Amino acid sequence: MMSAASEAILRVLSAGLGATLQDAGRHGYLRFGVTVAGPMDSLAHATANLAVGNPAGATALEVSVGGIEVTAESAPLHVAVAGGEFTLGRPLPPAVALNLDAGVVLQIRAGRSGSWCYLAIAGRFVAPKVLGSHATHARTGFGGVDGRAIFAGDRLGIERSGSSSPSPSAIVAPWLDRPVSTLRVVLGPQHDYFADDQIAAFLAGPWSVSAKVDRMAYFLDGPRLTHARGYNIVSDGIAMGAIQVPGDGRPIVLMADRQSTGGYPKIATIIGPDLSRLAQARPGAAFRFEAVSIAEAVAARREEAALLARGIVVEPLVRTHLSSEFLLGLNLIDGVAGLDAFGRSSDNNIVQS
Repeated sequence: MMSAASEAILRVLSAGLGATLQDAGRHGYLRFGVTVAGPMDSLAHATANLAVGNPAGATALEVSVGGIEVTAESAPLHVAVAGGEFTLGRPLPPAVALNLDAGVVLQIRAGRSGSWCYLAIAGRFVAPKVLGSHATHARTGFGGVDGRAIFAGDRLGIERSGSSSPSPSAIVAPWLDRPVSTLRVVLGPQHDYFADDQIAAFLAGPWSVSAKVDRMAYFLDGPRLTHARGYNIVSDGIAMGAIQVPGDGRPIVLMADRQSTGGYPKIATIIGPDLSRLAQARPGAAFRFEAVSIAEAVAARREEAALLARGIVVEPLVRTHLSSEFLLGLNLIDGVAGLDAFGRSSDNNIVQS
């Protein structure tokens, strides 16, 4: 997917399962059965974009625990990585902005925690939009690169902006440190399908993320819930974060690639600011739910928006101590230092003193 008019090309050398192009989502079409898609972690997605001077909802690469390896062709790119604690093959912060020189390889790999991270590039991706959006929904073949996940060999055209910063620079984003111990929910819209003791059991938990997770839904392990009024309803619209309870009593949290409608009772809906916490949780992570009012949910969303509105701070990384681990790492062929895509030595992306 290359445009002759592009100023630069981002070439994908390898990509794990689940890497896709995502903007803020395909809004306004749920009534036609078209899913929003968009990022699993909207806060991290916005943070990466703002760090390179893009609008918060601009298109970025969403990377799963399978990781990705990319290189810049023909021209350097200013990029940012933010989300879970992924690694770049060097002792760098998990949220970082850096200049990716032409031919230099950037490896992003899953680290200690988190399930998703975002690679934003200063400028815009040159790709056709579907219903006004680049958001990839692979099940329906909408958006992204021919409606599919990113593969090795893809060449993504980039129209660069003039944004840059000292390389590498730490993104100061304490809001990305989000434990998953408690997730806030608004009860309903069908919590009346459950008796009071089942609502209490739902809130008490404990729950954990099962091994059955993807962009469509996260299945939860925990107590089995029973219905007071049956488990079939007239299908209605599904919001991201809605928690359906089918006949087996096992809650299912609907995520970014959810279906547009569903016919199981929804006992509660996770509030927007806490959805990213769940999205970043890996299988086995334990938590409980806390019921809040709609007013409290709105206040939490406004607080999150205010954090981003203050602007993203990036601080140059100046290394005052060269550890043996760091020095030995400079000899490895990975990350943003080492050999470039053509086998040449390139360590100029590491700031030292």
